[in-house]
Amino acid sequence: MFELVSRRALIVRINSNRVIRSLRRYGLVRYVSRHMHYVVLYVNQDEVETVTGQLEKLRAVRYVKPSYRPDLDPTLTDLEMSGVYKLHDEDDKK
Repeated sequence: MFELVSRRALIVRINSNRVIRSLRRYGLVRYVSRHMHYVVLYVNQDEVETVTGQLEKLRAVRYVKPSYRPDLDPTLTDLEMSGVYKLHDEDDKK
């Protein structure tokens, strides 16, 4: 039976667009911004640390950042009640 594998997005900042093709061997290249020089690369969750280390060693890669979206709470509906955001005097109370 088919089993879902948890994945994590890595945002890879690159020096030049030449390296884009070689990044395919590290994971699934999902998005490429040629103007802003970054790539969104999806890898398996258990391989994030090893792939990040390998990518940071590449000459054409400036830095690698993991996506924090899987760490966020999807049930967070009201930021004021949870304490993440507090209203100030200049905010409009609705």
